[in-house]
Amino acid sequence: MSSGLSPPGSRRRDLVAAALLGPAALAWPRVVRAGAQIEEPLADAVRSALTAAIADRAPPKPQFASIDERLAHLRWLGAMSDKLRKQKTELVTRVEFLETLWYESTRAGLETGLMLGLVEVESAFRKYAISVAGARGYTQVMPFWARLIGDGDVARLFHMQTNLRFGCVILRHYLDLEQGDLFFALGRYNGSRGRPEYPNAVFAASRNWTYPPR
Repeated sequence: MSSGLSPPGSRRRDLVAAALLGPAALAWPRVVRAGAQIEEPLADAVRSALTAAIADRAPPKPQFASIDERLAHLRWLGAMSDKLRKQKTELVTRVEFLETLWYESTRAGLETGLMLGLVEVESAFRKYAISVAGARGYTQVMPFWARLIGDGDVARLFHMQTNLRFGCVILRHYLDLEQGDLFFALGRYNGSRGRPEYPNAVFAASRNWTYPPR
C-alpha cells in the first residue's frame, strides 16, 4: 500500500524527464510508490468471515431511519463533492464514488473521513493506480487478497465497489486484529506496522475530509 510519500529525489527526476522528453513524459501514468500488505495465514473462520463480507453484493443504496439523517447525509455528500471536484471533475462519477465509499465504510464500521484520507494517500483517488508492489485501485489492494477471500480475479480489484469493499473489509480486519488500535491497523494495511510515516500521512489527510469540520 502507498505511503503517500515520494522517495527523495524522485520529484527532481520527474522534472528532468519532463524536460528531456517533453509533453510525452507528462502523459505517462504516475506510478504509485507503495508499501505492501503482508500475506499472513488466515484461520479458516477468519477467511470464511472475510469471504462472506466480500461476497455480499448488496448495492450501495443509503437507507436512513429519519428525514434528519437523510438531510445530514446529503449535506455531507455536497461538502465532500466540493472538496473532491479537482480529483474527479465529472459530477456523476464523483457522486457515485462518494456514495459507494460512504456505503462501504459505514458497512464496515469505519469513519468515512478516515477512508477518504486513506484513498487520498494510497492512490490520489485514481481508480486504475498500480503500485510498484502490484497493489491495485483506489485502496491499493494486494492481489493475494483476491485469492484468499475473493474469486481470484485480480482484474476485479479495479472495479470501484469491489475495490472499496476489499479496502474497508481488510482495514476492519486489521483493526479487529489490533484490538481497535488504528495506528497499528493502518501500519498493517501498509505493511509497515510500528512505523509512523504511513499512519501519520493517513491521519493528516483524513482531517481534510472530516465532516462537519473540526
